[in-house]
Amino acid sequence: MAVKKAVFAGGCFWCMVKPFETQPGILSVTSGYTGGHVPNPTYEQVTTGTTGHTEAVEIEYDPEIITYAQLVEIYWQQTDPTDALGQFADRGDSYRPVIYYSDEAEREAAENSKQQLQASGRFDQPIVTKIEPRTTFYPAEEYHQDYYKKNKIHYQLYREGSGRAGFLRKNWKD
Repeated sequence: MAVKKAVFAGGCFWCMVKPFETQPGILSVTSGYTGGHVPNPTYEQVTTGTTGHTEAVEIEYDPEIITYAQLVEIYWQQTDPTDALGQFADRGDSYRPVIYYSDEAEREAAENSKQQLQASGRFDQPIVTKIEPRTTFYPAEEYHQDYYKKNKIHYQLYREGSGRAGFLRKNWKD
């Protein structure tokens, strides 16, 4: 089996794990940081906004079961693609939405999907999610991994209270 990896940033990484982890063909989803200039950053460093990192998830998947293009479609449905300055209650560079690509085929798949989403008319505002080359991914601290499983009540309260759950219900109900 050929395993591939994909990296997506869509605001708080806690909320980006479950939607991918529950799909067939997903082998693992790791919360972490990418896109910055500080090696092995900590959560405390990233939240200062000075490291250049975004909170992201790294997804290991079997491309014979789920394609990169399908992962991008799942990604869109977890985010507000019209907000470049963060996601929901989380503001700043470390929460900006980014699709990271590893090669030209992934870049093309992401760009095509973005163009299709823009053309769909689903949103009145432009689709501003960035599509950037993948850089080193650093796993987050253990307490951030599988947060939705380890802290079910806090996760649900955060997902609702941040505005994410309501936005997703309103804009991605189909």
